[in-house]
Amino acid sequence: MKKFLMALFCMPLLAGAQAPADSVKVWKTGGFASLSFTQVSLSNWVAGGKSSASGTLLISTFANYQKDRISWENSLDMGYGILKEGSEDYIKSDDKIDFNSKIGLKSGGNIFYSALFNFRSQFTNGYNYPDRDNPISRFLAPGYFTLALGADYKPNDQFSLFVSPLTGKLTVVTDDELSDQGAFGVDIGKKSRSEMGAFLKAQFKTEVVKNVNLETKADFFSNYLDKPGNIDIHWDVMINMKINDYLSANVVTNLIYDDDVKVPIDDNNDGIAERSGSRVQFKELFGVGLNLKF
Repeated sequence: MKKFLMALFCMPLLAGAQAPADSVKVWKTGGFASLSFTQVSLSNWVAGGKSSASGTLLISTFANYQKDRISWENSLDMGYGILKEGSEDYIKSDDKIDFNSKIGLKSGGNIFYSALFNFRSQFTNGYNYPDRDNPISRFLAPGYFTLALGADYKPNDQFSLFVSPLTGKLTVVTDDELSDQGAFGVDIGKKSRSEMGAFLKAQFKTEVVKNVNLETKADFFSNYLDKPGNIDIHWDVMINMKINDYLSANVVTNLIYDDDVKVPIDDNNDGIAERSGSRVQFKELFGVGLNLKF
């Protein structure tokens, strides 16, 4: 009985001693997963058209650490989509892997001395449809690795501007056939290409109106040693419109320009590419479907 009374007396003291440690939350984690699906079914439809079905899965997660002067931000964005028209085979409509990690030491005010790492690639083979026999891209073909050292300006949780005068970029093409073609700016027969240059990354997110969130991020890279005026651009925009706890609508756009990536060009619009050259790549995705926030 004596031991029980002593334990009962000490419990509030122990709880009070642990409260400050538990109340300091240094990690913030979260994200969402969205699955959208559309279908059109036609039978003897005199107005014309073609039956189709498509589905897209988007996953976005983050894990951020903040304690004293140290900040460490991590994010992973993934997407995969398929499309089927009539009796034709399924084709890929979206495929994305984008991982970012940035660690910084606060120097005073809103400035952090930071190091940033980024990795981009895709999950499965890509084709120039209707050709399904010769992949034009694969996982790690290409794969982009970026490591940058610089300063990060973060006045609040909504905006960040990272500037690096010292950045290394590595493009890898692990597929032998694509390597032999000199794809994605890698020399023929080589598996990788290294670049050194300057890098800038801007990020912004806000609630535009109630239940409508906007997030955008843009990367700019200039190679010091090869055509520094031809700046690589990667710009993503995502608008999430919440309908209720389980339904949402998403608008996602991706704009890419890389002078080293050559796109087939059909000058005569006859379905045959006469040449290839650098072009702005643009993708837009709109979907309504299930949404899970965690």
